[in-house]
Amino acid sequence: MSESILRREIFGKLPAGDEVERFSLRNRRGMEVDILSYGGIVTRLTAPDAQGHYADVVLGHRTLTEYLANSQYFGCLIGRYANRIRNGRLTVDGVPYVLRPNAGMHCLHGGIHGFDKVLWRVADASVTAAGPRVRLDHVSPSGEEGFPGTLSVCAEYTLTEDDSLRLDYTATTDAPTVVNLTQHSYFNLSGAPDVLGHVLQIPAQRFLVTDDTQIPTGELRDAAGSPFDFQQPVAIGARIGADDEQLKIGKGYDHNWVIDKPAGELGLMASVFEAVSGRRLDVLSTAPGLQFYSGNSLDGSLSGKGRRSYGFRSGLCLEPQGFPDAPNHPDFPSATLRPGETYRGTIIHRFTTR
Repeated sequence: MSESILRREIFGKLPAGDEVERFSLRNRRGMEVDILSYGGIVTRLTAPDAQGHYADVVLGHRTLTEYLANSQYFGCLIGRYANRIRNGRLTVDGVPYVLRPNAGMHCLHGGIHGFDKVLWRVADASVTAAGPRVRLDHVSPSGEEGFPGTLSVCAEYTLTEDDSLRLDYTATTDAPTVVNLTQHSYFNLSGAPDVLGHVLQIPAQRFLVTDDTQIPTGELRDAAGSPFDFQQPVAIGARIGADDEQLKIGKGYDHNWVIDKPAGELGLMASVFEAVSGRRLDVLSTAPGLQFYSGNSLDGSLSGKGRRSYGFRSGLCLEPQGFPDAPNHPDFPSATLRPGETYRGTIIHRFTTR
């Protein structure tokens, strides 16, 4: 095995002139990941196939200009609030707040200027005993996108020696607020035109039903016997075209599953296997829910790395997170963070073969 490596270089400049850095991490086994200081974006992530050959398994762009021009959230850190908040409105301790809508009338992934569009401060970039790491932090001022409280966030990526990319989040606030953070990489384990042949398993008996604008109704529906039952491994394409109202609303899968594990415990959220390459991805997290998105908005209009056109369902997202619109659903796990408390979350993408 070779030594772990960390390199840093300038990736480009923002319109205001600020430099965006790219960090290239390599573990002793040969796995590599590239991460930008802008948006905390994972632009490249390699994983071994059954023959031990490493290849890039995430969608992304070649240049900073393309990341700035497009809004598919390729590979980025998401905040202040992952997923949707109904009508861009919430109440914290009886005080109403109006957020900036960016998905029709709703607020999606933190609004127009979410954490995916932030130049994060590089707090540390080093090779540790666990593997090479990059620690990014950001202070979101009170009122940004309408959210209350000044929120201080740290996001630490570590490329571990067991071929896992680990992300540890922490956040604190100076006033009561809401927080829901995740990571938004699109995966394709084989490079095939779509991910319909990928076999998915989600350890969840229930999923969140949404209305026709993709806001949870409050119903946690039993998935058994439906196209949303992934308790046993099933090809993504096997039932995605079923005559099901929820699939029609999302134009495929774009829903949150209730993961069967104790609250706050690090556990398995999903597993994906692709037979041609032999690659397997296990996603672990401390979050209570998992948003599975089957790339339904990709339409071939975006040209990615290697000048590849990203067509319909050419990538999938597995986003561990709190429940969408939780501030407006008292029965959902709370997303409220108060002064003196620390939000903590972990997401691990672990790659193996079989």
